[in-house]
Amino acid sequence: MEELPVPHNIKISNITCDSFKISWEMDSKSKDRITHYFIDLNKKENKNSNKFKHKDVPTKLVAKAVPLPMTVRGHWFLSPRTEYTVAVQTASKQVDGDYVVSEWSEIIEFCTADYSKVHLTQLLEKADVIAGRMLKFSVFYRNQHKEYFDYVREHHGNAMQPSVKDNSGSHGSPISGKLEGIFFSCSTEFNTGKPPQDSPYGRYRFEIAAEKLFNPNTNLYFGDFYCMYTAYHYVILVIAPVGSPGDEFCKQRLPQLNSKDNKFLTCTEEDGVLVYHHAQDVILEVIYTDPVALSLGTVAEITGHQLMSLSTANAKKDPSCKTCNISVGR
Repeated sequence: MEELPVPHNIKISNITCDSFKISWEMDSKSKDRITHYFIDLNKKENKNSNKFKHKDVPTKLVAKAVPLPMTVRGHWFLSPRTEYTVAVQTASKQVDGDYVVSEWSEIIEFCTADYSKVHLTQLLEKADVIAGRMLKFSVFYRNQHKEYFDYVREHHGNAMQPSVKDNSGSHGSPISGKLEGIFFSCSTEFNTGKPPQDSPYGRYRFEIAAEKLFNPNTNLYFGDFYCMYTAYHYVILVIAPVGSPGDEFCKQRLPQLNSKDNKFLTCTEEDGVLVYHHAQDVILEVIYTDPVALSLGTVAEITGHQLMSLSTANAKKDPSCKTCNISVGR
């Protein structure tokens, strides 16, 4: 009996955060005997483990021989933004239920995509549920060490510069490692209506009137929703001046929020004055995408403690939390 054709020239296309299409070429010889495909998919870091590259051992996915390209979705719990290796065999199911298989194809590598707007909208809807009531606030603030502000004054013309967002939050977030911005907070203490005196990020605080960053000339986007094995949750929002590079980046990738009517951060007008509210039951991390001059606000030392345990720098999201995870991966 002639050997089955070995797949070659494998192509991966239509990659999303939890699916892809795969196709390959085969010699026409014995092609009509093919009843199934065996596909072996591994995370790249584990490519040397659990590799059953023997003719008589079924691999991780046995699929009926459908016309190519074949869509792979739901067969594995694919994770977003993750590198995988894939190899293919052709197979012929025998009368006794066993398979005759070809040699393995070459191993190729690919990377799954970030969350799409559809997936982020699912996260947004989950965050809406727990956002809680809205509290009034009047300033955005940013805590850092004294050395940070000294450096801004000496090397950046007294203006804080956007930097690339770290990898904290959802693994599939399209802003991690890509969006440039400056982190601000706006949370207030329930009893005082003012920013808390403690901070995980440094003892010096830049405060700026809310209308200087968030106004009718800016757009507001939902960026992420996550927790770090804790009871409280974080929501990342992005404020971008209309038409700026940051605005164009977000418009393509993130759900846009109505600045006057959403569950997290609002800017409304009352008697000709802009009024601001933030959600009480989530911790908001606000990214502003343009440089911000220190002259637009004030820098002063806080009187509270530096609570390093609350830092979210490169923090990993809890993949088991039912509140802030969606079903397409982590």
